Amino acid sequence: MVAAPWQAGSLGPVPRLSEVLAQLDALWPPERAEQWDAVGTVCGDPDAPVTRVLIAVDPVQSVVDEALRLGADLILTHHPLYLRGTTTVAAGTFKGRVVHTLIKNDIALHVAHTNADSADPGVSDALAGALGLRVVGPLVPDPSDPDGRRGLGRICVLDRPATLRDFAARAAHRLPATAQGIRVAGDPDALVGTVAVSGGSGDSLFDQVRAAGVDAFLTADLRHHPVSEATQHSPLGLVDAAHWATEWPWCELAATQLDEISDRHDWDLRVHVSKTVTDPWSSHHSSGAPN
Repeated sequence: MVAAPWQAGSLGPVPRLSEVLAQLDALWPPERAEQWDAVGTVCGDPDAPVTRVLIAVDPVQSVVDEALRLGADLILTHHPLYLRGTTTVAAGTFKGRVVHTLIKNDIALHVAHTNADSADPGVSDALAGALGLRVVGPLVPDPSDPDGRRGLGRICVLDRPATLRDFAARAAHRLPATAQGIRVAGDPDALVGTVAVSGGSGDSLFDQVRAAGVDAFLTADLRHHPVSEATQHSPLGLVDAAHWATEWPWCELAATQLDEISDRHDWDLRVHVSKTVTDPWSSHHSSGAPN
């Protein structure tokens, strides 16, 4: 590895983008992403110095604007900018505007998506930590992991059993506030001692959740038919949070990991977690509420 340059008045060596990206790829190897995913570096000069990093869930213009205000050189996001590919980065499109703003201001963008979901620790570990749950193992183990710690989702234990109602209230209190809040399916008075959690959309995991024999499942983006079928199969309690809210705790975990890397290399690198709420829903009205 090429030695990092010194910056006048800095506390330590300032790393090049290529050096920081090598560390990010070690945390979340791109080869562990799902085949359909689009992870890795979207833009950025490998030789450019990096002094500030902003970590966020979504690569949207408001996050880029926050990076500009901070003077960040690198944005690390969980969600890809171009998940399904594109034929244009014209500034007339909102994603193209993001790319233009990044390049004009020498800001790099790097994505860790499903490779961060399955990491140890990963997105669901951060979610479990935010909820005060003890992780006992992955919900869907990664067969390539000899230690059995990587994989999608996590199986967790509560410190003491609680009703489904109280567990949902805990989630509402500890996860970032969103317009959606928390939705619940199941007997609110049922006792919950074990929980499966999965950051992001998780209704494709119902078979694994049932096989795990847990009392409840907390995830996001639950749809009508899978929920209806799940409640008919068993007394499983379902807790549905906003997608952004279930993945935002990973930003804090990633910041801690990057801080540790910076300390280990004695880098002059400052890491920030975005405070911009990028959940797309703006308001919520309960059915039957007065006008």
